[in-house]
Amino acid sequence: MQAIVMTATGSPDVLVAADVPTPRAGADEVVVRAEAIPVLFPETKLRSGEFPLGAPLPLVFGFQAAGVVTEVGERADPALIGQRVVVSTQGSGAYAEFVAARADSVVPIPDGLSFVDAAAMLMNGSVAIPLLETAALTGVETVLIEAAATGIGSTLTQWAREFGAARVIGTAGGPGKAAHARKLGADEVIDHNDPEWTTRLREILDGATVDVVFDSIGGASASGLLDLMTPLRGRMLGYGWLSGAPAQVSASDLLVRGLTFTGCAGPDWLERVALARSTVLARAAAGGLDPLVEAVLPLDQASRAHRLLEERAVLGKIVLRPGSAVSG
Repeated sequence: MQAIVMTATGSPDVLVAADVPTPRAGADEVVVRAEAIPVLFPETKLRSGEFPLGAPLPLVFGFQAAGVVTEVGERADPALIGQRVVVSTQGSGAYAEFVAARADSVVPIPDGLSFVDAAAMLMNGSVAIPLLETAALTGVETVLIEAAATGIGSTLTQWAREFGAARVIGTAGGPGKAAHARKLGADEVIDHNDPEWTTRLREILDGATVDVVFDSIGGASASGLLDLMTPLRGRMLGYGWLSGAPAQVSASDLLVRGLTFTGCAGPDWLERVALARSTVLARAAAGGLDPLVEAVLPLDQASRAHRLLEERAVLGKIVLRPGSAVSG
């Protein structure tokens, strides 16, 4: 079968199309004929070596795939064969025509939802739901969504008001993304490429404060937001670090202002994300989320897809399709 093999850490060129053996299902696994494979931003960090991969190279790259179950292991439910599903791997194996994954990662795709749309929205939506639930919005809060035009931020922007935000302020990189964030539901948008963007936020607030910050940038900018947050009930949820470092916020920074910081990571957090996957696909099938698919590329263009993501040249999701994939 055709697959994309990561030969080393480095540039997108380390992702190479190759013929590899078709996987077989282990006892607790299924094998899926892949129809759509999402390209995820964290995958670019693993490929570059910025995040540790935790597995020896070379390997078939990729974390998620949507397709049809073709084989099940002896301890998996045989009724899964022929079902349309999305699966998540243990960190490799998804950029391929056939994908082996644990049976407990299987999420059925509802009728009416395409493989491409299911693949495109699974990660963003399944992270956004527990973030919004953790924020516990009540209908009166002003929220700040960093990187509001793309990725998880784009889903937060679409859903924030439904989950209880009264005012949605977003950040985005450049005029095009700012316009897109407004289209998704942001009331005001600040260009976070401006080193003084937190000063611009202060001007927009005009004496008001932010109740909830969804922090995906991290780094030094996080501390610059603390004096703009609501004392005693302001809360920051850290779930990413596009700046290259986690939020530089100390316990004393929070204590003197009466604020809270929640780190949205670790095994318990990932379990919540996994539990949200079925809800996301159900919402998508009912028309409750725009999948924001930017492009569908052949599987052998995985390196191009990574390059586009790293150049921040896309607004929506890039999905790969194997050569043997069919519509659906």
